Amino acid sequence: MSADETAIETRGLEPVPDSERGGRVRELFPTWVAANISVLLLTMGAGLVIFNKLNIWQVLVVAVAAPVVSYGIVGLISIAGKRGGAPGMALSRAVFGQRGNLFPGALIWVARWGWETINAVSGAYAVLTVLDLLFGVRSNTPLIVVTLLFFVGCTFVVSGLGINALRVCSKWSTYLFGAFSVLVLGYLVATTDWSAVFGKPAGSTAMMVAGIGTIAAGGISWVPSGPDFTRYLPRTASSKGLVGATIGGAGVVVLPMVLMGAVMAVGTPDLAGAQDPVSFIGELLPTWIAVPYLLIALVGMLLINSMSMYSAGFTAQTLGIKVPRAWAVSVNALISLVFGFLLMVVATSFFGSFISFLTLLAVAFSAWIGVFGVDMLRRRTYDGPALLDTTRTSAYWYKGGFAWQAMTAWTLALVVGLLFTKVDWFGGPLATTWIGQNGLGWAAGILTSGVLYAVLPRTAAPDAAAPAEEPELAGSLSN
Repeated sequence: MSADETAIETRGLEPVPDSERGGRVRELFPTWVAANISVLLLTMGAGLVIFNKLNIWQVLVVAVAAPVVSYGIVGLISIAGKRGGAPGMALSRAVFGQRGNLFPGALIWVARWGWETINAVSGAYAVLTVLDLLFGVRSNTPLIVVTLLFFVGCTFVVSGLGINALRVCSKWSTYLFGAFSVLVLGYLVATTDWSAVFGKPAGSTAMMVAGIGTIAAGGISWVPSGPDFTRYLPRTASSKGLVGATIGGAGVVVLPMVLMGAVMAVGTPDLAGAQDPVSFIGELLPTWIAVPYLLIALVGMLLINSMSMYSAGFTAQTLGIKVPRAWAVSVNALISLVFGFLLMVVATSFFGSFISFLTLLAVAFSAWIGVFGVDMLRRRTYDGPALLDTTRTSAYWYKGGFAWQAMTAWTLALVVGLLFTKVDWFGGPLATTWIGQNGLGWAAGILTSGVLYAVLPRTAAPDAAAPAEEPELAGSLSN
């Protein structure tokens, strides 16, 4: 039985042999649907109306553009997964060197702590809201601890089982969430004051662009994980289909959720600023809709965290933590418990903390994206044994374990991205420029790292013999 067929995935960083690549491109669609099943999109949609002052038509533009931009990048980088058969941060060793990869790897690993914390908190709030709606149980500190333990524990189990468990859960949660989202949408259509929705004046173009950046930041955070979910695809799988399934899966959730949040905000303007980003659903929807919708959303948020922890396990292994992938995720699980408790009990503004985190997350990942993306355009395949060889004999050792071109471009791009970024607790000196005011620090990071890496001399390293690829890719993305 192949690794792809077993109930528990045991494969770690080692590339998947061609004989075990039984995945299908269409399986990516529910994967990226599940990656976006979060009530936080409702809160973010509300934020576009309350804080960015956008009208419904501008929100529509944001809700369409953001997933196309961000998950388009996710899909493109995911092509590397079917080429190399290894997780994204393992393939990154070919770009940065065996030692050099530790730096972006560590930053991305730490960034995942915050992402998993945000989702753990959202999941815990969903449980608390259901308990309140059904049994009148009010939130308190001991109950917060119990709900966090429950959510993170479930996440640990699913992510530990591996890719097959994620595929099955993603498939069924897609069906259920889709059905109930239609029900919620129908309820909103029937009860919303549409004259107030359509009568809202338009906001500035700058705020609309900034809104695209804010919503897109969530998708940008998945870019390094993209190859983790395509490593089981055959090398001949359609790249166009891969990108299309990624954008489509994300967009089919992001678009209606953001729009629904914007519509809800017209009648409930304090929605975006609530400390609890979930309980408003119980106030706006009847119990018979709110409870099952929250339970399904809870499964979705559990899947988001499971996917993140699944990738975090690989990232931990690339950093030299020599434990099986299933156990490597335990570190992130423990951290999300601690940080989640602090966010729920100590923090004064969930939305402010969430947006600030998303902004910094996108900047942290953007520097890696530009370098890795340009490198992917240059190479056709990856040397599997060299990826796993962390000694001086590795073809990806370069000079002292570092690819100086990649490290230079990554470091400078990270600095540039931060210079244009402003959040609640940090402001770069260029944050007041057009780029900074439009929330495009992450875009500046991708552009800077990509251009620098492209113009610097190419790092010399032998590639493995390139197997046959699909015609659409071999002609356009090879040297």
